[in-house]
Amino acid sequence: MAADGQDTRGRLRLKRPGLRRPGMNTLIPNLLTVGALCAGLTGIRFAVLGRWEHAVVAIIVAGILDGLDGRMARLLNGTSKFGAELDSLSDFVSFGAAPALIVYLWSGHGLGGFGWAAALFYAVCCALRLARFNTMLGDPNPPPWARYFFTGVPAPAGAGLALLPLMLAFEFGQGIFDQPIFCTSVLVGVGALMVSRVPTYSMKQLHIPRAFMLPALVLAAMAAAALTSAPWMTFIVVELAYLASIPASVAAQRKARRQGEAAAPPPEPAP
Repeated sequence: MAADGQDTRGRLRLKRPGLRRPGMNTLIPNLLTVGALCAGLTGIRFAVLGRWEHAVVAIIVAGILDGLDGRMARLLNGTSKFGAELDSLSDFVSFGAAPALIVYLWSGHGLGGFGWAAALFYAVCCALRLARFNTMLGDPNPPPWARYFFTGVPAPAGAGLALLPLMLAFEFGQGIFDQPIFCTSVLVGVGALMVSRVPTYSMKQLHIPRAFMLPALVLAAMAAAALTSAPWMTFIVVELAYLASIPASVAAQRKARRQGEAAAPPPEPAP
């Protein structure tokens, strides 16, 4: 038997220093994140060219890829600090800078400096929301109900709400929904929701029981049919339903907080 660290000829085996090749489990989620980043930048390009529907579709594609990269990383056990930082940068570009520029180029420029200030406000709020989310991930003892709620509107949902005036104009025509005051007001309101402390539902912990699997498949088929026949109306309904769910999430979070406080053991008396 050869001694540890030696080959059969008695020579020492030296490990060559170098970078480890990343496995496919880490590479695939990062590729999805890069795809979301490219989709967000492409949305800006379409906005510069005046192809507004293509710009909104590009942001929607970025949102789909952003939802897949995290789930794929957890499924493949390929989470990494590099991937988390890359995901935050991609989210700011795709859901912070890109929607702000699209709305400004589409209608907000009609207000001059005020329209640009609204775009800056939305983008900065998105950056602050992402920074707060990253710092909250380092909490070693989060409450048990925290994983079911976000603090504030998440960046992908905020991008969808910011682009809601464009979807309304695509579906119902221009004249009202393309007014600069309306569009900039939506930007400011969505930015305030992102940095607020309002709890919103998190779909990361969503688990469908086996008994509801068949109805869920039926709903998915109906949603696919609606997307093919009336895509913009479908997205409008989804965004309005998300807004309507915020009061329910506030009530659910308060209930979960009270239950957690009631179940917590009493503090030990001071000596």
